[in-house]
Amino acid sequence: MMTRRDKIRAKIAANVVEVPCETPGLEGPCRLWQGGTSGDGRGGGYARMSLDGATVAVHIASWVNENGLIPPRKQLDHMCRRRNCVAEPHLELVTARQNAKRREAAKGG
Repeated sequence: MMTRRDKIRAKIAANVVEVPCETPGLEGPCRLWQGGTSGDGRGGGYARMSLDGATVAVHIASWVNENGLIPPRKQLDHMCRRRNCVAEPHLELVTARQNAKRREAAKGG
């Protein structure tokens, strides 16, 4: 019998495709979500899925499923800069300030 964690892993795995990562130094390929996203506007492009009747961010659901709750005042940064990537080695717990600095640096700002 599959556990809840196994079911979540399977649901995510069924909706991702692996592609080469374009960010030097990151381990493994990007695992890009092929399902729904948060749209195209500001804050858009994040992978979304239904879980227990709620819409959740896939990278967060995957992280919590594998590692436990995200600590207060922390968020996940996509080091590969691909918002729909759910590859665990490409995610890092950072503060909002660190995440904002990295985002601006990636934009060339």
